[in-house]
Amino acid sequence: MEPRDTHVLELRGEALGTITSQSSMEETFQNQTLRPILKMQNDLFVQVFINYAVKQKNVFFSLTPEKKMAYIENVIQRDIKFRNALKGMIIALFTLDEYAEYIQNSSNLNKRMMNMLIERLKSQVLLIVE
Repeated sequence: MEPRDTHVLELRGEALGTITSQSSMEETFQNQTLRPILKMQNDLFVQVFINYAVKQKNVFFSLTPEKKMAYIENVIQRDIKFRNALKGMIIALFTLDEYAEYIQNSSNLNKRMMNMLIERLKSQVLLIVE
């Protein structure tokens, strides 16, 4: 294994979630790779989102909690540049083998990754303040 891969795996920690022999490739990748990365990068994702919201004229901060939830989802689904930046923060922490696995099924894994990130940000909406 490449030294970079070893360091990345040590930094991320253990898989999160249950992986069984019946787990699909996507589910295994999600629990072994995506969940630990999202957990590790959580504080960065929150700060990046706050910065995004500030640059968008602070509209987010005056919304009701329900509308904040919709805003988070809408922004990540529709702002391609922002979405790609978030995706890059996740992919940057893949090992070479994980990246090879990712490119085989990137469309479905991108959906999983963004849905997990949306849910993570929504669950912390009360922490997201200007």
